[in-house]
Amino acid sequence: MSTLSTGVRAAEKGSGVRPFGWRDKIGYMFGDFGNDFTFILQSTFFLIFYTNVMGISAGHVGTLLALARILDAFTDIGAGRLIDTLRPGRSGRFKPWLLRIMIPVAGAAVLMFSPFLQDGSYGVRVVWMVVTYVLWGSVFYTLINIPYGSMASVISNKADERASLSVFRSLGATLANIAISVLLPLVVFVQINGNSELSGTRMMLAVIGCAVLAVLCYVLCFVNVQERISTPPKPKSERMGFGQTLRTMATNRALTGMVVSSVFMLTAFLTLFGIMPYVFNEYFNSGQMLSLLNFVALAPTLLLVPVASKLAKTVGKKELGVMGMSLGVVVALVLFVLRTENPYVYMAGIAVVMLGVACLNILIWAFVTDVIDFQEIRTGERNDATVYATYSWARKLGQAAAGGLAGWSLAWIGYVSGGAEQTQVLDGIYSLSTLLPAGLLLVSVLALAFWYPLSKKRVEENVAKLAAKHEADGEPA
Repeated sequence: MSTLSTGVRAAEKGSGVRPFGWRDKIGYMFGDFGNDFTFILQSTFFLIFYTNVMGISAGHVGTLLALARILDAFTDIGAGRLIDTLRPGRSGRFKPWLLRIMIPVAGAAVLMFSPFLQDGSYGVRVVWMVVTYVLWGSVFYTLINIPYGSMASVISNKADERASLSVFRSLGATLANIAISVLLPLVVFVQINGNSELSGTRMMLAVIGCAVLAVLCYVLCFVNVQERISTPPKPKSERMGFGQTLRTMATNRALTGMVVSSVFMLTAFLTLFGIMPYVFNEYFNSGQMLSLLNFVALAPTLLLVPVASKLAKTVGKKELGVMGMSLGVVVALVLFVLRTENPYVYMAGIAVVMLGVACLNILIWAFVTDVIDFQEIRTGERNDATVYATYSWARKLGQAAAGGLAGWSLAWIGYVSGGAEQTQVLDGIYSLSTLLPAGLLLVSVLALAFWYPLSKKRVEENVAKLAAKHEADGEPA
């Protein structure tokens, strides 16, 4: 008897359990809204803050973002395994972590963007950058993001309801992205002697505001989402060991295919947005125009939200992702060849690229649920939090690779803060924002098309297999 189905039965027999509905979807959306008030903030402004305000070499920032992921391999997967083996608390297995960690993760984000030591020695500034980043990303963000992401598997056991949770989670991320990348540039960039510059003081004040809003969003998620499926861990003697669990996941083509495709997609997306402040601040000489670009780039995602679930049901999640990202590759290459000096033409092209990325990104959390189902079919255990933690670490690899690639690439083309007026540097910045995302998206498309096995037909077969298994065991499907 699977723990999932046991939990379903327990939930059905329990009293006072309201049906799944809009309250859960809106509540779950607020959870990612809270996450991305610090995640998108870091991915958008961390590099330029530490190069232009704190005076750290772009190469050193990129190295930090890459090396921190080694630590995350232990913290992410360790946290996932811990959650899978602990007994649920009074409000569920995952919800309590929102209240425990929301203030520490918000506080760490504020410290990460505090310019107090910008006049200190170079070594002190580097140490401040490393300590605050690790505290935020490797410790506190891990401890709140993994329980939040795993929660989707216990809010409902129905595929269509889980797909809607994925869409609303993506909607929350998009709204947070708009709030940060569209509105914040208007606040944190200032014109000094005809040049656009990032203000350290304004940046810190903006981050404090984002931190407060993040805490509010986590509270709204906790209050409105209900865990309906109780999943007590199997006795130690009956469950797979940690090493065996990792080995089964390493040979899970659905998991490895999703990880590779998602990492390269996310790296392309975040690399693009990591370089974008330089494109508009240096190439187009208008940091504030970044606000309009970010809105234009995110608008296609908002347009896709109402129809994403229906498209996935009709076409298939894998199939939709392959088609969308292929379009993104083509348009990014067109922009590279065109080399336009018109910012509005550039914006239009980036909007189409982001529409292609959204075809995968907006449904990726439903991919995770499909992978968890596939893991149960292969091993008899779901390992919800461990699978999610592995994927969470992979996403952090994409985030780190984006920061590393952006930093190293800027250093490679000779970018120095205040010295980007050289024509070859400006051309290099433009090329990085088009050719690099195109190459990364191409790898993502190939992994999804030829390695990830869960086509629309295969997913439907897996759902039927699990339903038959549970029915044969006399359990709810």
